[in-house]
Amino acid sequence: MNSTAQPIPPSDAPSSVNGLPSGGAPMDDDAAETPSPRTVTVSVIDDDPMVCQAMGLILTDYSNGRIRVVSTSTDGTDAVARATAERPDVVLMDIAMPGMDGIETTRRLRALPHAPHVLMLTSLNPSNTVERSVEAGAEGFVSKTDAPGDIIRRVLDVCEGAPQFNTASQRQLIGDLHAQQPVARRDEARRLLDALPARERETVLLAAEGFSNAQIAARMFISERTAKAHLSSAADKLNMNRVQLARLVERADLPPVS
Repeated sequence: MNSTAQPIPPSDAPSSVNGLPSGGAPMDDDAAETPSPRTVTVSVIDDDPMVCQAMGLILTDYSNGRIRVVSTSTDGTDAVARATAERPDVVLMDIAMPGMDGIETTRRLRALPHAPHVLMLTSLNPSNTVERSVEAGAEGFVSKTDAPGDIIRRVLDVCEGAPQFNTASQRQLIGDLHAQQPVARRDEARRLLDALPARERETVLLAAEGFSNAQIAARMFISERTAKAHLSSAADKLNMNRVQLARLVERADLPPVS
């Protein structure tokens, strides 16, 4: 499939001089102190150009300027090249593509110096797809049949570090994890968790059980900021995001935190 789609240029922004908008009227103090929401840049990858076009229109027309589609691609090789040059915040990634599939493309995107968040773009959840996608670094799934508002919300929320898995994806992931617990992988996961400082390890285990940062803080008698710092430090040490940390805990097959 030819991948000749061109990058979509940003719209021109009004200019200002000495803090004055282009019309020349002075800005009031409240307006000057309130920063505008940052525009999230997105790249759409699907071997069907019609899907790329449809997703581009949804993201552009329904996001009220919060999302800008920088480019679309129809194959994995072009997607990696574009992401390297454009540094999008989020990539919507089709799974089943000829040549390099979406999971291998995700793995390569997540290895980039400026790695984007990756949401798998699919209409189906074939067996083992969710688990393999998570292990490659994906942070959630977006269905091609989701309502525009749901798609927009998932794109924006993943930039805040919130995993974006629908109920079907969560159910499949849990089922896959329980069906596959090789001893060697379990022991390796436990070794990685045991290498963390005790407090960081505890926050990782609690987060994997579904506790929010505030709930973790209450359980551990620490501030929410400290709980978040523990999780960030553990993620940096293990070079994993929050979804991958939860996957690691599942693989370790540990009893629930008392």
